[in-house]
Parts: sequence; structure tokens; C-alpha cells
Amino acid sequence: MQQKIVMSEPMLGVIELRLNRPDKYNAIDFECMDQLKLSFEAIKDRKDLKALIITGEGDKAFCSGGDIKVFHALKTQKEAYQMLSKMGDILYELMTFPVPTYALLNGVALGGGCEIATACDFRLAKQGVSVGFIQGQLAITTGWGGATMLLEKLRYDQAMSLLYSADKILVEEAESLGFINKVFSSEDDFYPVTYKFIENSLVTDPNVIRAYKSIKVNQWKQTGLHNRMMSEIYNCSVLWELDEHHQAVANFMSRKKE
Repeated sequence: MQQKIVMSEPMLGVIELRLNRPDKYNAIDFECMDQLKLSFEAIKDRKDLKALIITGEGDKAFCSGGDIKVFHALKTQKEAYQMLSKMGDILYELMTFPVPTYALLNGVALGGGCEIATACDFRLAKQGVSVGFIQGQLAITTGWGGATMLLEKLRYDQAMSLLYSADKILVEEAESLGFINKVFSSEDDFYPVTYKFIENSLVTDPNVIRAYKSIKVNQWKQTGLHNRMMSEIYNCSVLWELDEHHQAVANFMSRKKE
């Protein structure tokens, strides 16, 4: 199986998972899902673990969302829900990961890519990068629980302005809305400066870090976060089956071929 998720340890106690499909703008397919899940399981119980980083290979994309060529084959509500809920479970695991999580937006983050970034505790971005919850342009909503997670992270009006418009915006504007925590100058070497920022943001004792994270994770569990995400995902699967979605996807794919 191709390594679509590459694991490294750029700093002691900090694991980086890099989406490794640069020719596909690091789009997610079923193998990516499986490898992400296995990666989480392999590292989450490490006693020395202080943080988890998610980023993308190359300089064009963090993640462009679901692989539209693969998932366009899913036509019915049931087929859609099986795929969407599978990734939703993975993002719930990322959301409730026992240590701080960082999305390093090295390039564009669109659709499901923004949902992955939302599941992380912090979002650090390269200057001039674009982000967008563009699912609405395809006549569906966020399909991996992204809206539910976003409403946990941002004020209602800030979150909904990103979702209702389905616009692609620069990270500088996304920072003003609270979605991006920090934008780094394009003149800097992105990974060294973000690694240094993360290193300086964390105390040395992993037990302290885990204890703090557990406070919020316990609150999310008590308020039924997983059930709320699955309800959102079900609603997306209903829209997925409609002709409006399939036509919008067909139009999008035909534009890409031009």
C-alpha cells in the first residue's frame, strides 16, 4: 500500500503526519482514511507525546478535501453516509486527541481540508494561502462533522459566515474571523518557524499537557459531540443523493477538464 500518510518526529515528543498525495492536492481517499486511523492508534498512547501536527506534502496544498474522482462514484444516501461517517469518526478522534493538535497550512485548504484543520486545536498558516468551506458550491453541507466542530471553536456569527458563503478566502481574512490562529510571513521558511512556535508554546511535561487537554475533551464527550457530528453527517448524506449535488459535481469536473 502506498504511504499516503507519512509520519515523522520533527521535535522530541512531537509527531507530524503529512498527507502525501501532492499530485492530487493531498485529497483524501479511502486509503488515506485507513492510514490516518492507524497512525492515530499507533501514537496516541505514547507517554512522551506532547503534540500532533497535520500538514500536507508539497507547497500547493494542505488538503483539497475528499478526492472528488473517487467519491463521485457514491450515488445513494447510504453509500455517502458510509464514507462520510467513516471520516467523521476519524476527525472525532482527531478532535478529542489526548494532546494538542496543530494544522500547518502549507497550501490551500478547501472543503474537507478545512474540516481536518477545524478538528485540530490550532491552525497555523503560510501567508497568502487560501481556505474555504466550499461544500455549499457542490449543493451539500460539510460532510465530516466540520460545521459542528467549527461551532465549538468560533463564535456563531464567525462560523456561519464561513459556512453560508462557501467562499474561498485568504488566511489573513480567516485569521480576523478567528479560524486561523497565526499567519507566518512567506519570507520565512514555513516549517522551521512553525516548529519553533509550537516548541515555545508547550511546557516540557507531557502529563501537564494531557491533563489540560482532557478538560475540554471531557466537556465535548459530555455534550454529545460525536452524536452531533453524526447528525450533521447524516443530513449531508441526504443532500448527497439529490440531483443538485450530482449535477454540481459533474459541472465542477467538466470545468477542471477544460
